[in-house]
Amino acid sequence: MAHYTPVRVSRWVKAGFAVLLLCGSLALPRAGQAEEEITGAGSSFAAPLYQAWSAAASSTIGVQVNYQTIGSGAGQNQILAGTVDFGASDAPMPHAKLEAGKLVQVPTAIGGIVVTANVPGVADGALRLSGPVLADIYAGSITQWNDPRIAALNPGLSLPDQAIAPLHRADGSGTTYVFTDYLAHVSPEWKQNVGKGTSVAWPAGAGARGNDGIAAYVQNTAGSIGYLEYAYAARNHLALVQMQNHDGAFVTASASSFAHAAEAAQWDDADLTASLSDVGGAESWPIITTTYVLFPATATPDNQGDQVRRFFRWGLVEGNVVTQQLDYVPLPDLIKARVLKRFGAE
Repeated sequence: MAHYTPVRVSRWVKAGFAVLLLCGSLALPRAGQAEEEITGAGSSFAAPLYQAWSAAASSTIGVQVNYQTIGSGAGQNQILAGTVDFGASDAPMPHAKLEAGKLVQVPTAIGGIVVTANVPGVADGALRLSGPVLADIYAGSITQWNDPRIAALNPGLSLPDQAIAPLHRADGSGTTYVFTDYLAHVSPEWKQNVGKGTSVAWPAGAGARGNDGIAAYVQNTAGSIGYLEYAYAARNHLALVQMQNHDGAFVTASASSFAHAAEAAQWDDADLTASLSDVGGAESWPIITTTYVLFPATATPDNQGDQVRRFFRWGLVEGNVVTQQLDYVPLPDLIKARVLKRFGAE
């Protein structure tokens, strides 16, 4: 699939319409019922999901979403400033900041961050990397694709004498937060020298804006490597890298390997947040994340709080088929029940 734009996203959501029509659950609005529009902004990781939910649900619940893909950091800033009805972020906002901004934050879905590489002569899925080697690539200490440390992970694979061009997000990004959190888990040197965040001081490489920017750059640049949300990689037919997980197994990115990792998640009871970096399990993908939505704690006509809650309730209760078709993982039932209770209590 081509790069993410509002027009192309409409192709992603057709499946959601089809499923709902087959199930008989896509009802037309009552006569005279006008659709209401809510505005959201933030995570590019969550953009395909929220666009698909909106397309599938708007005729049923009378709410349509106008969503701007501007990155998690900017999404947090906009909801704090009150310029959107909800913000979206893959990096959870700290509890103290939520309280100061009088905001509620809840998870909506789980998905995978994948590694894609454009290595001449290497087929999709053939390349294997470990977390420490990936960290060394982004630290600039591994610079060639035929480096002995990469070759040792790929016996029998012909690796070119080609410079590696690591690519990272140039905007404040929840995807970057998840990726750097993973690198900090698997590499003590990365943790000490770079750390994690929505934006970090990258030791090497170039930057691109958004998951779609990463996809376009890797697709067109020989020798490049990047990280992005799975849906963008799959629909752009990018070559994916197998990653060595916490248990030492090399795993392919898929909804199944994301789900195995999600099962091992440990949730914070107070904030409903979870750390999913490098969790255990022989079939677990090592880089997955929960994505969050943020909205005012008190619903008013000005912030369209009732409509925001109506939309996300639909996504969590009725949107599972759409969620899974886009290769996200629905929330565990126990966590979903707690999120829905929080919607009703606020």
